Amino acid sequence: QVQLVESGGGLVQAGGSLRLSCAASGTFSRYAMGWFRHALGKEREFVAAVSRSGDNTYYSDSVKGRFTISRDNAKNTVYLQMTSLKPEDTAVYHCAARPLTIATMDYEYRTWGQGTQVTVST
Repeated sequence: QVQLVESGGGLVQAGGSLRLSCAASGTFSRYAMGWFRHALGKEREFVAAVSRSGDNTYYSDSVKGRFTISRDNAKNTVYLQMTSLKPEDTAVYHCAARPLTIATMDYEYRTWGQGTQVTVST
């Protein structure tokens, strides 16, 4: 079982950048990883996912071209580099892990972190 801790959230102006990190315990390389976000009053939304090796990635249309997911298996960490941030990116961002294969639906992920708040001001 892997445990996840996110960091790197904060307050940023529109157009700015942030990098989120998700540190994992356990056998990290066995897990595909995803980032999801949950904005106030909205349902949880898929953001990005990366395969165990890091070779394959998926993005939601709303972040494609602005966000980049990556992982460092030697450091047991997955990252979400966010650029050109918009106020609508404001949310709590969670990383999640699932064994083996990459996925984009939240119900496919078994383990979740507590989340980190990202707030984008105008």
